[in-house]
Amino acid sequence: MFDIGVNLDQPAYLDDLDLFRKEYNEAGVKGIICIASHLEEARQILSHCAPYHDMQVTLGCHPHHASSWTNDHFNILQTMFTNHSKAVAVGETGLDFNRNYSTPDEQIYAFEQQLKLAEAVKKPLFLHERDAQDTMIKMLSNADLSAGGVIHCFTGDEDTMQAYLSLGLHVGITGWLLDERRNEAIQQAVKSLPLDRLLLETDAPYLTPRNIRPRPKRNHPKYLSYIAAEIARIKDLDVSQVIEAANQNTRTLFSV
Repeated sequence: MFDIGVNLDQPAYLDDLDLFRKEYNEAGVKGIICIASHLEEARQILSHCAPYHDMQVTLGCHPHHASSWTNDHFNILQTMFTNHSKAVAVGETGLDFNRNYSTPDEQIYAFEQQLKLAEAVKKPLFLHERDAQDTMIKMLSNADLSAGGVIHCFTGDEDTMQAYLSLGLHVGITGWLLDERRNEAIQQAVKSLPLDRLLLETDAPYLTPRNIRPRPKRNHPKYLSYIAAEIARIKDLDVSQVIEAANQNTRTLFSV
């Protein structure tokens, strides 16, 4: 299995990365992609992941941090992609009109720049969207998506999922699927999610699958199998089919 979405910048992970890797390897997770939210974090996770062959990274600017985007960011990130083979996607980027930690205009500008960056470096997009579906889809429809991308931590309904699938994107499924308080729409959507567009992710340390007993304090890539098993249950498939499909999709999209 591959966990395509891990927020590595956590003391619980960074204090002993060797143990962190050992735990997810023993749970059948053979690789992870660590998410950058802003330029400084991008530099940090590149440094943390450098010694480990099974850790790749995204480089980009989350919509929450869009106000930090400057005219220098494009060239800096482009150079980082050129110099670091571990950099496999542009992001986490996108739009979040739910919290608006950066203004919508700031978010749109930073997203526009990162769409151009993905085209320039020929890397897939690692996308975040909350309450911004219409604007996001319009911008993506006008972008060059030849390198593909993934809607990270998808939480929407079937219509929203189909709109993203129509753009050729993959869909990342997290432990949100196992949250009985809010998972009805995504459970229905997953029933019609094609296996060749499926990606698995924990979004650790967030979104811990709620069926783990005893319940851990935080999520971890070692819990990825709980998500795969729930997808298999919903789609009435053997879990090995789900894992095999997600593995192949990860290798193809991110060239890992």
